[in-house]
Amino acid sequence: MNKAELIEVVTNKAKNCSKAETARMIDTFIDSIIAALKKGDKVAIAGFGTFSVKLRKARAGINPKTQVKIQIPSMKVPKFKAGKEFKTSVK
Repeated sequence: MNKAELIEVVTNKAKNCSKAETARMIDTFIDSIIAALKKGDKVAIAGFGTFSVKLRKARAGINPKTQVKIQIPSMKVPKFKAGKEFKTSVK
């Protein structure tokens, strides 16, 4: 499912919203999660999961094209941990 399909599904279930309103709500939801993660906060949605930021340590790597060893710097990466209800509903 892509974003357009998600908007369609949510619009059909909400019944009182237009596609444009639904798209704005989904964009706002995503933007809110991104803003919280940028500040270093966690976003926990009960029954669904938790979004957080993980610090990945610096490490050595190899450029696959040239086989030259390179140093990959440390970086922050987004992380998602599925909640128990979400995990069991997918099984």
